[in-house]
Amino acid sequence: MAQFKVIQGDITHSHVDAIVNAANTTLLGGGGVDGAIHRAAGPELFAACVPLNGCATGEAKITPGFRLPAQWVIHTPGPVWHGGTRGEAQLLANSYRHSLDLAAQRGCHSVDFPSISTGVYGYPLDAAAQVATRTIATWLTAHPDVTVRLVAFDDRTAQAYQRAWATQTAPNDEN
Repeated sequence: MAQFKVIQGDITHSHVDAIVNAANTTLLGGGGVDGAIHRAAGPELFAACVPLNGCATGEAKITPGFRLPAQWVIHTPGPVWHGGTRGEAQLLANSYRHSLDLAAQRGCHSVDFPSISTGVYGYPLDAAAQVATRTIATWLTAHPDVTVRLVAFDDRTAQAYQRAWATQTAPNDEN
């Protein structure tokens, strides 16, 4: 049965089929969760990313997890926030959807996400949580055998995604 959960923790410790990396478009490592995933996976991850020739914002590419407990790392560059005037919501939704589609293609039944674009890319947390949970909720309706978790690094992020998920699962007459 498909499900969504919000947990607080370190995504590099996730024992799931795939974790999602909030990557930059080079896929060669960076700050935040991207840097943490590259450090935890080891230099093999960098070497596996080089021949991928980067990734466009909103798209996704996959590599093995190497030294991570997760079998796969799905890399997706989320959008940089420009005030919401440059298609940021659609690009962010695409990051989640394309990552989930790649996971399904590889037979993954458990996928952990970080909060994409809400760090140095400046996407407002509550708005990002709404886009993410709406996209995940829609995707899960067609994939009943998958568990998706949002792994929040801090309590503020966890609460934002829990609030957003509650709005996705509220009965229609209460919306």
